[in-house]
Amino acid sequence: MKWFKRKKRTIIATDLSKTTLKKIDYPPKIILAWSKAIEGNNKLMFWLKENGYEELAMATFAIYLKDEARSWLQNNGYAHLLAMINAAEGNESAQKWLITHNFITLYHVAMAVENEQLSWKWLASNAPLDLFFLAKSIKKIKDQIEDNHNDIHTFRKDI
Repeated sequence: MKWFKRKKRTIIATDLSKTTLKKIDYPPKIILAWSKAIEGNNKLMFWLKENGYEELAMATFAIYLKDEARSWLQNNGYAHLLAMINAAEGNESAQKWLITHNFITLYHVAMAVENEQLSWKWLASNAPLDLFFLAKSIKKIKDQIEDNHNDIHTFRKDI
């Protein structure tokens, strides 16, 4: 059934390294709002976009496999968010890039989405609870997308 599996998106680490990165330090309530937006709360998605968190709205679209959003993140200083999303999709280059550039928390969020138990434990011990919820929200959506791609009845539907 591997022919039903969608081709993994790739990023090139050298492309990420060329980007000047913007700060991504958010209050817990913003991370929780982002988590709910990822899960489909359109009111919170709109609120994030209209209140200075456009990158989180674009990251949400990128999680839903929208290439335009991935390009936006890359071109607007949020390659680290894009790397986290790609790493959560099993992209080893992105996983290595996060470690190399000392984005340890983003690495563990991505690896928790990939169901790495050590990363879940790391998040529980070293990260605020809002990031644990974020990882759970991303995992929920990524699992739904994967299930849809592997089900002949929902072939080519992202959600």
